[in-house]
Amino acid sequence: MSDGKAYYFKVKADDGVMVEFFLVQSADGVIRAAVDSCDVCYRSGKGYVQEGNFMVCTNCGMRFAADRINEVKGGCNPAPLKREVRGDHLVISMQEINANAWYCKYKK
Repeated sequence: MSDGKAYYFKVKADDGVMVEFFLVQSADGVIRAAVDSCDVCYRSGKGYVQEGNFMVCTNCGMRFAADRINEVKGGCNPAPLKREVRGDHLVISMQEINANAWYCKYKK
């Protein structure tokens, strides 16, 4: 993760929805986690692409600095996922995945 690139993952929630999310280590060294969707554009089924230190919404074009992910919520900001570092592992609970599955129900 230390290369600053966004890494994308998928996991199936209890309701069968495939939850897509990304992890990125921002310039301040913090590993950020967010659903690949947001409050505003989730119905488009589109997510984010990385451009340098920014994540860009592929639906509306809004740009979000990586170091603001998990800090700012709502609007078109990437929907944050609570995460915890345990030793060498980053842990996101299935409870957190299930609570955020609705963001991904329109993804194909």
